Amino acid sequence: MKKPALAIVKIGGNVIEDATALSEFLELFAQLPAPKILVHGGGKRATQLGAQLGIPSKLIQGRRITDAPSLEVAIMVYAGLLNKTIVAGLQARNCNAIGLSGADGNALMAHKRPVKEIDYGYVGDVDGINNNTISALLNAGLVPVFCALTHDGKGQMLNTNADTIASELAIGLANDFDTVLYYCFEKPGVLRKLEDENSVITHINASYYQELLHAGIIADGMLPKMQNCFHALRHRVSRVCIGHIQMLQPGHTRYTTLTL
Repeated sequence: MKKPALAIVKIGGNVIEDATALSEFLELFAQLPAPKILVHGGGKRATQLGAQLGIPSKLIQGRRITDAPSLEVAIMVYAGLLNKTIVAGLQARNCNAIGLSGADGNALMAHKRPVKEIDYGYVGDVDGINNNTISALLNAGLVPVFCALTHDGKGQMLNTNADTIASELAIGLANDFDTVLYYCFEKPGVLRKLEDENSVITHINASYYQELLHAGIIADGMLPKMQNCFHALRHRVSRVCIGHIQMLQPGHTRYTTLTL
């Protein structure tokens, strides 16, 4: 029997911070057919609020460190301000959204990242998702909106990469749904030339990905995103799409599709 399609959409901080872009995105997401799930981050806003509270962001080798005060800021911003603002915006567009962290309904389980060369603090690596909880919400006609927080089942909240959460949701729900993963950000797709937005690579499979890696075309911040993408594809996610929010429009073709 054919499985129902499920769109899992992740939006980046640059979309969230741009009121016009966020409004456009919410319109497009609200019009997507259900079932669907939204995942969002919010690191830029957390950095801003932390600075206002005298809690500066800490980075080591470009990666954010989440100490106890920073975790409190992340919970306030991700699960509070941003999550509820997005949910309210979707409700205004007749999309019956429900805001969640990984702790709600025990939806996303994780463990604190072990200390090796670097102590990342209260950062979580996902162990799995609660299919029963999430499927029940989807079957009830609700649209889950996940922030970038998980929990360890022992009372500890954990800051977790939103790209990873989106990927793990797509993988975990692939038994019951034909899952398609969308990563929406400010660029029109994976670019052959970073400075040329007309150089979108429209399709990348596993072998072509290796060619682009060796050529240095995929590098820096795009590397972890692409690793998440192919991790999802290797675990039965149907396809992954990367591009501007406009790729959610019916008939829009200027974005990157990833397949095995």
